Amino acid sequence: MYWKRERVYKGKYKNYSISSKLRKEGKSNDEFEAMLSNLPLEDLIALKLEISSRPVNNRLYGVPIWNAITDIVREAVFKFAYSSSRTQGEAMNFLGLPEIKFYELKNRFGIERFFEK
Repeated sequence: MYWKRERVYKGKYKNYSISSKLRKEGKSNDEFEAMLSNLPLEDLIALKLEISSRPVNNRLYGVPIWNAITDIVREAVFKFAYSSSRTQGEAMNFLGLPEIKFYELKNRFGIERFFEK
């Protein structure tokens, strides 16, 4: 008896991966990702801020980090949802956003340009 294999829909965005994009740019590898996966998110953010402030003697005066952190985190979560979803509708449901707000944020963060480079 012949069984036809069910075709799995992978979606337009199956090739959108932050990990593979960073690997192509030479900014990531298996070893780096293994070390990164062992760090809690809070430590990762603190480490990134510390490394960024070293060239200016740990003085980031005038940089509104506290006010900008929500936008930074939202952009990161939006990129993850966009890369891990098969469709934009699935990403909208994951984020709990209405369609208009989703497309507004997509244009604001430049998600298509980020993955197309």
